[in-house]
Amino acid sequence: MTTACLPPWLRLIPLTAITSAVFALAACGSDDDNHSFNFDDASQALARQQVPASQIGLPTSGATVTSTETPSATTGTQPPTSVLAHISIAPVDPGAPPIKMGLLLPKEWNGKVVMVGGGGYNGVVPSLYSYPAAPASQGAYPLLSQGYAVFGSDSGHQAGAAGSRDGSFGMNDEAVTNFSGAALKKVSDVADVLVTHFYGKKPDRRYFIGGSTGGREALAVAQKWPSDWDGVIAWYPAWNAASLDLQFGRISRAFAQPDAYPSLGQRKLLRQAALETCDALDGVQDGVISNMAACNSQFDPATASVNGQPLRCAGGTSQDHCLSDAMIEALQTYNSPIRFSTPLGSGETQYPGFNIWGSELGEESSSPLQPTINLLAMNTTPPASPAPLTAPYWAVFWDQWVRYFVTRDASFDALSLNPQDPGVWTERINELTRLQDINSTDLTAFSQRGGKLLMAHGTADVLVSTRATEQYWQRLEQTMGAPAVKRFARYYEVPGYGHAASTAFNANWDSLHALDQWVTTGSAPGAQVVSDTAGVPGRTRPLCEYPTWPRYKGSGDVNLADSFSCQSY
Repeated sequence: MTTACLPPWLRLIPLTAITSAVFALAACGSDDDNHSFNFDDASQALARQQVPASQIGLPTSGATVTSTETPSATTGTQPPTSVLAHISIAPVDPGAPPIKMGLLLPKEWNGKVVMVGGGGYNGVVPSLYSYPAAPASQGAYPLLSQGYAVFGSDSGHQAGAAGSRDGSFGMNDEAVTNFSGAALKKVSDVADVLVTHFYGKKPDRRYFIGGSTGGREALAVAQKWPSDWDGVIAWYPAWNAASLDLQFGRISRAFAQPDAYPSLGQRKLLRQAALETCDALDGVQDGVISNMAACNSQFDPATASVNGQPLRCAGGTSQDHCLSDAMIEALQTYNSPIRFSTPLGSGETQYPGFNIWGSELGEESSSPLQPTINLLAMNTTPPASPAPLTAPYWAVFWDQWVRYFVTRDASFDALSLNPQDPGVWTERINELTRLQDINSTDLTAFSQRGGKLLMAHGTADVLVSTRATEQYWQRLEQTMGAPAVKRFARYYEVPGYGHAASTAFNANWDSLHALDQWVTTGSAPGAQVVSDTAGVPGRTRPLCEYPTWPRYKGSGDVNLADSFSCQSY
C-alpha cells in the first residue's frame, strides 16, 4: 500500500503504524474513497500524528500531537461534536520550553479556521470556544457552534503562579523570540498541516482574532505573514508592547511614591467626579462618557468636585474622602505620554497617556466583573519590586520585564531603572523594542491579497491606551492613504468599555460575522451596533468608526442605538 491510497487525514502517520484493522480500503483510487471523511476515524488517527520541522516555516524540532480528547460541557451546555488535540512544538534550543498549542476540530466543519490570540505574557493555551466581546446570544461556544476549526497556543512557555503576568521565560532567547511573534507562524503552520490532513482539504479561509497581547498578535500576522491570512480582528491591541512596558515603568515609579497610591474608595470618588463633569457631554447622562476628547480637555482632578465637595484634599494631604497632591500628580503621569530622549530601536519616540478620567481603575462593587476589572487595573497594593501579585497589573508587568527580559537578574530592583534614562540597559531595551513593537503600518501586501482588518478599542481602557490605537490608525492612513485603508480596514471605539471588561458598558459585538461577510462576499461592514451586558444589560449604541463618537440625538429611548448618531470630534 502507498500513501496515495490513504485518506488525506492519515497520510502523516507512518505506514508501519497503520494496521489492517484501521483500514479496509476495497478500491484504492476511487473518487468515493479519496474524498470520504469519517470523523471518528480521523479523530483516532489525529492522536498519532506528527508534523516534521520541514513543514514549519520557522525553525523548530517538529511537532507532536501528545493527546486528544472529546470536549466536555463548560457551562452545563454540551458543545457540538468535536475533538480537541493537545500539541507540543519542540524548540531548537534544548533549554527552551516547548510551544504548547490546542486545536479544536468540529465534526460539522464550515471550511474555515480561526486562530485565537493570547493575553498578557501568555503562558497558557487560550480558550478555543470564544473570542473578545463575542455576543452572549451565541452561547458558550460561538466559534464551535458556527463550525470553525480553532487553534491557539501559550506562545512558547508555560506560566507559573503569576499566570499572564509571569515573565520569567524572558531569561531564554528562543522563548522571548517565540513570545514576540515567532510562535504565531510556527503554530499557524502546524495547524494548517493538521487541519488539511484531518478534513482532506485546506481551509477556505483563515482568520485571526485577539485582544491585548492577542491584538498585537493579530496585527503581527497581518504585517509579517500577510499571505497566510484572509482577515484579522484586533481588539485593544498592545501593538507597541515594549514601548508600553516603558510607560508602565514610568507609571509604576509615580505611584510608588509616598502617599501616591489611591485606595479603592478614592478611585471610585475620582470616577464619580469625572462623571459629574463629563457624562452629559454626549447629550445625555447615562453613566458613560462618550465624548472622551472633551472630557480629557475639561476635567482636572485638582479643581474637580464630587457631591459638592472638592476632590482634592485640603492642604494636599491624603484623607479617606479626597485625593492627596501626590495622588493627583501620579494620576496626571498616568494621563500623560512618556517621551524618549532618543528613538528606541523600533523607532518609537513616545507612548501616549491613558483615558483615566471616568474609567474604572478598580473599586468596590458587587458586580461579578469587578474582580477582573480590579486585577487588570490598579489592584489593591502599591507598586514594589519584586512586585506582589496584589500590585497593579502594569506594575507587575514592568517588574517582570525588567528583571527577566532586560537585566536577566531576578534580584534587580525594577523601580530603580528609569525608563527614560535606562543607562547601561539602553541597548538591551532597544533590542527588545525591535522584537516586541509590532509597528509597521505598511499593510499593502495584506490588502492586495484581499485581507481585511477590523480594529476595536474601548475608550475607558487603562491597561492598553486607546490613544495608542488611534496613533496606529493615524499612521496607517498616513502610510497607505485614507482611501486605500478604507478599502480593507475599519477601526471602531466603544465608549465606557475598559480592558476586556467593564461595569459601565460591557461590549458585545459580532465582529467575526462582520469580518467573514466582508471577506467572503466583499460586503464592507455597514452601520454596526454594539450591545451592553453589564451597565444596562441589553442597551445598544452605534459602533462608531474612529474618529466619530455616539451623541444622543435629543429624543428617543436612551437605551437604543437609533437614538444616537456618530459625530466627529
